[in-house]
Amino acid sequence: MSSNDNSTNPGSDPSHPLLVVISGPSGVGKDAVIAELKKRQRPWHFAVTATTRPPRNGETDGLDYIFLEDLDFQELRETNRLLECAEYSGRWYGVPRSQVEEALDAGNDVFLKIDVQGAESIRQIAPEAIFIFLAAGSFEELAGRLAQRRTEGPAEVQRRLETARVEMAQIPLYEYCVVNRNGGLEQAVADIEAIIVAEKRRVRPRIVHLKQP
Repeated sequence: MSSNDNSTNPGSDPSHPLLVVISGPSGVGKDAVIAELKKRQRPWHFAVTATTRPPRNGETDGLDYIFLEDLDFQELRETNRLLECAEYSGRWYGVPRSQVEEALDAGNDVFLKIDVQGAESIRQIAPEAIFIFLAAGSFEELAGRLAQRRTEGPAEVQRRLETARVEMAQIPLYEYCVVNRNGGLEQAVADIEAIIVAEKRRVRPRIVHLKQP
């Protein structure tokens, strides 16, 4: 095999860059999955979500999230500079449109980590995107993770669990469901990579065009 043969590299074909949406309930491990995918060092761009929630311990502005005041976020929203935005547990989240457009134009696959509500917006804007739902091994696993991370009080945990039940009912709207079981992070990441490989081998490739606002 030639040293220039990229046949096993899931990000080797820049001709038709993919837009990959990863959704899932709070506590399912979306951040952990994204962190592991970044370590693969593929030609992938991971869009950074803007949010009005305060940073948690260890989070870095511009890397984990773009932390904004309410007025700054609303300015982005009102000037159509967000690809999608949604309110979750009293805080706003949204993906800056320019990030995605520039990365796709450069031929890079783009990953969006957004909630179910935001994913529905992306379906309208970019129907050729790939939609992956990240699920826990069980609802009990999910509840345990939320309790263990101790970043929310009991009332907030309960609210997030109630939201999770609603979100999980939306799984049939997704093309793929990847299960992130306790201790199974590596397998979940491998499953997502396998999805990208399969999509790159399509006879009729997805060609992503973002509809203008």
